[in-house]
Amino acid sequence: MERRNFLKGLIYGGVASIASFKSSTLFSKEPAAVASGGNNDLVAVMGGEPAQMYAKAIEAMGGISRFVKRGQKIVVKPNIGWDKSPEEGANTNPELVAAIVKDCLRAGAAEVVVFDHSCDHWQSCYKNSGIEDAAKAAGARIAFAHDEKYYKSVKIPKGKRLKEAKIHSEILDCDAWINVPVLKTHGGARMTISMKNFMGIVWDRRFLHANDLQQCIADCSTISKMPVLNIVDAYRIMTQNGPKGKSPDDVQLAKALFISTDIVAADTAAVKFFSQFRPMDINSVSHIGIAEKMNIGTTDLDSLSVKRIKI
Repeated sequence: MERRNFLKGLIYGGVASIASFKSSTLFSKEPAAVASGGNNDLVAVMGGEPAQMYAKAIEAMGGISRFVKRGQKIVVKPNIGWDKSPEEGANTNPELVAAIVKDCLRAGAAEVVVFDHSCDHWQSCYKNSGIEDAAKAAGARIAFAHDEKYYKSVKIPKGKRLKEAKIHSEILDCDAWINVPVLKTHGGARMTISMKNFMGIVWDRRFLHANDLQQCIADCSTISKMPVLNIVDAYRIMTQNGPKGKSPDDVQLAKALFISTDIVAADTAAVKFFSQFRPMDINSVSHIGIAEKMNIGTTDLDSLSVKRIKI
């Protein structure tokens, strides 16, 4: 399969679809060019459980030690925005968060911190998402984000609309951070993936919504402290009524994961994958194109070393 056919093919969702996927040829061949030593630009894994897919993906990216060094303070930033259970698909999968935390600590990280600026009541979000317990059990410290005192004002010199924002101090004070969004729809931004997940590190999200949300999302993605990795959780994806969801019908069991150092490429691949479940014109998710024009990353997946893995 040529790389231009990457992520095209079978439309599937729910438990029955997984059986169909296993017999498909979607990822039956390797791309024509893969970076040596596991240093790929983008890895897509399909068909496994969250921790299993992460292990395959990070290995194909060269291992976590490529991004996390001994003695560093690392922030793992999932989506914990909503008072929802893991099965409801509104937040990042807790098993994935735990796997990343454990891997960072095995690599010698001195500390791993997990937080998000939740939309619903933060304590309920942390608890009912399963992320607080999973992250703690894995060895992480849970940080708070519900009060303005946890944020520091920073300039965003490359921003077009968002010139300054209060960013969570854990992001500003860490050695490196890992961005771990969940793939789902969003009323205003159309999709919420890696770049949109930055809104969980910002205090005043109302400003972004009121001042050209798509441009502001791209602007925020130019902050000097960018994530070393973007890991898109597509184990369960919310195909409608996002970002919170209304019923079980909003969620599909997709069993996929995308990982890249290029935040624009990660979001591009995720939208292409999402479109197999529900048509989504990437041009309508305009912060992706805006970010490319701002030289944050690329939407041209054919220009990258892409690794596809089917479990």
